[in-house]
Amino acid sequence: MADLDATSTAPIVVGKTPSGIDGLDAIMAGGVPTGRPTLLCGGPGCGKTVLAMEFLVRGAREYGEPGLMVAFEERSQDLLQNFASMDFGLTELIDAGLLRILHIEVARNDIVESGQFTLDALRIRIEHAAREIGAKRLVVDAMDSMFSVLSSSEMLRYEVARLLEWLKEVGLTAIITSERGTAELTRNGFEAYISDCVVLLDQRITEQLSTRRLRVIKYRGSPHDRDEFPFLIDRRGFSVLPITSLDLAYAASTERVSTGVETLDEVMGGGYFRGSSVLINGKAGTGKSSLAARFSESAAARGEHCLYFALEESPAQVTRNMRSIGIDLQPALDSGRLEIAAFRPTFRGLEEHLLGVTRAVDERKPTCVVIDPITNFSSVGDSAHVKSMLARILHHLKSSGITLVLTALTPGSGTDDETETAVSSLIDTWIALEMVPVDGSRRRQLRLVKSRGMDHSTDDFELVLSSEGISIKSHGEEAS
Repeated sequence: MADLDATSTAPIVVGKTPSGIDGLDAIMAGGVPTGRPTLLCGGPGCGKTVLAMEFLVRGAREYGEPGLMVAFEERSQDLLQNFASMDFGLTELIDAGLLRILHIEVARNDIVESGQFTLDALRIRIEHAAREIGAKRLVVDAMDSMFSVLSSSEMLRYEVARLLEWLKEVGLTAIITSERGTAELTRNGFEAYISDCVVLLDQRITEQLSTRRLRVIKYRGSPHDRDEFPFLIDRRGFSVLPITSLDLAYAASTERVSTGVETLDEVMGGGYFRGSSVLINGKAGTGKSSLAARFSESAAARGEHCLYFALEESPAQVTRNMRSIGIDLQPALDSGRLEIAAFRPTFRGLEEHLLGVTRAVDERKPTCVVIDPITNFSSVGDSAHVKSMLARILHHLKSSGITLVLTALTPGSGTDDETETAVSSLIDTWIALEMVPVDGSRRRQLRLVKSRGMDHSTDDFELVLSSEGISIKSHGEEAS
């Protein structure tokens, strides 16, 4: 193919190298720029080295691309020990010739020759190590620490630009990490201007909870999402969940799944739509968790896999309490068709909960999910942030055709059609529960506030919980 001349208007397409990191490639429209340097900057503890190392590990494991890590601050053995707590398997990759760690001691004599600053010695060492393993990916970790022995100058900027240009010439796809400065993105302030792609990692404390976020500052020659995105680091590595890239292209099934209560199925014309979202709200003691548990038991009984997130009680408590109304969850738990994940929302921030829930769903691949109750998330975020998090969870599950049942506590001073988390507008089916006085006693009342796409009853019904199970009946009618 003939080369384009200087006056050609044909677009030059930037090649993409997938990082292999969950969510990051979606934000960057395919990955980091192939054969170009990407600057990764941020403060201490925000995950720069973890992301950079995972870039090499994913490249080696998933794409067969050998990678070279050049480290200025940590020795090779220190890096191996630090990453031993993660599922990266660095030693195995090194033994297989797919990864090499090159530690370079920073000494003034190594980077100053005859009174002139030069990075030629560094370039030669990188080139030699990269050629030995046939590296396609390169990480230069904490390169700015090398400049600590020198004052920032035009010559420093020139030499760094020359090094980055050399990386382009040899076709190495590189990630360079740098500490964030006080006023500029980096300590020296110029690396971001001469890099083709710049990613900023940030760690902040809000209400005594740590939150990590990622933002792509610039990406020459490529579209990318420009907002901040929460990310999570655990033993499996980095996870990022895009927000603004979410669309509404999921399918809408006409298949019905049982609520677990036969009389409620009749009122709804057959049950919930598969893949829909259901909100059950009411004050304490109205039966929210009971309906959610019955749905879970029913799903397991018909051979489906249900994942139940319990935010108030342990699995043992949930199982014990449900036996009083004829719901025995133990067989479903023993078979593995029902899993109860119990935790307190206050142990981490909303972004980590978001990533934790979506990751659990992706790994276990349930057909049904229950979150009981979502209002407990209000202890770690305000209504707007909780609604944003739940909206992303809803989208994630809808995209996979998973039926979702949420329970929510009605505020003490509110009515049965009010929720603390303000998610009712996002929901397909909304069931409101209430305790009403009848002849000197209090009875549970059920009302279908809305159910999109189905012809359903708009009457108020009595919800009956007994040792025989759950049923609903019209007022004045005997429970079935």
